[in-house]
Amino acid sequence: MSDLHTNYQQLVDNFVRQQSLPKAFRADAEQWFIPLAGELAQWIEQAKGRTLILGINGVQGTGKSTLAQLLEVLLNAEGLETIVLSIDDFYLSGSERESLSETVHPLLRSRGVPGTHDTTLALQTIEGLKAYKSGQEILLPRFNKAEDEPLPREEWPVVKKQPKLIIFEGWFMGVPPQAENQLGEPINQLEREKDADGSWRRYVNQRLAGDYQQLFAQLDSLLMLKAPDFEQVYQWRQKQERKLIASLGSSKAESDSSGIMNEKQLRDFVVHFERLSRHCIAIVPELANRIYLLDREHRIESCLQPLLHN
Repeated sequence: MSDLHTNYQQLVDNFVRQQSLPKAFRADAEQWFIPLAGELAQWIEQAKGRTLILGINGVQGTGKSTLAQLLEVLLNAEGLETIVLSIDDFYLSGSERESLSETVHPLLRSRGVPGTHDTTLALQTIEGLKAYKSGQEILLPRFNKAEDEPLPREEWPVVKKQPKLIIFEGWFMGVPPQAENQLGEPINQLEREKDADGSWRRYVNQRLAGDYQQLFAQLDSLLMLKAPDFEQVYQWRQKQERKLIASLGSSKAESDSSGIMNEKQLRDFVVHFERLSRHCIAIVPELANRIYLLDREHRIESCLQPLLHN
């Protein structure tokens, strides 16, 4: 185990450098994520060939994608075929969301909430991976947030081996719908001004209650990165936007087609997620198999629910 731990440490060091992550992430990885990878490796071995699915829930900016990618690196290094899917990679195209905005509600033009994803494609992708047969090639959808459009199919990664573990991450992963009596009163200015009759939030909740629950039923275990409160989301989401700008370069990021949001656009965007984000923060801790509590500095304070799986 000591050799494995040392190997993990080296892989984490490389990952931190490649992703330009802060030193604090290295410390959290040593304390929390290296042991998590070891647990997952044991879980995979116990599954005896069955493809497992780990869901990761966390409001925007909690580090879901980063954690998923790190676990993918660590487990693949052991020969435990691991792939990452994000609910974000199943966003509908701009034209499809435009159609929804015209036929259902104008707020559905913005990506993010339930109802703006291709859940049929997501379910087909997961079911195909779980039933993988030798010689198959399965495409993994990918979405370009900078362009606000799915990548062309010819640019989607191809899976040519049976995955041992699928890590499926998303900001409302595994959450149930709200009760009808929770939908009546608007919770922010966006809902008061643009959803006064509640039709948008009821449509979102109806979609969440339907096909998304079929998707979440595929999960074998659910892990949560729990933010201290919703107010932290904007600050963390702003960091993500800056990282996207850095990856594109200043000239590309400043172009009208880049999809990069300025401060006002970002604030307007984040409030679309407020209702369901608050619901997630309140309800998912009751459902998750593992909870990592984050402080305002984005560090892990403690871990709840010690059993990730039975």
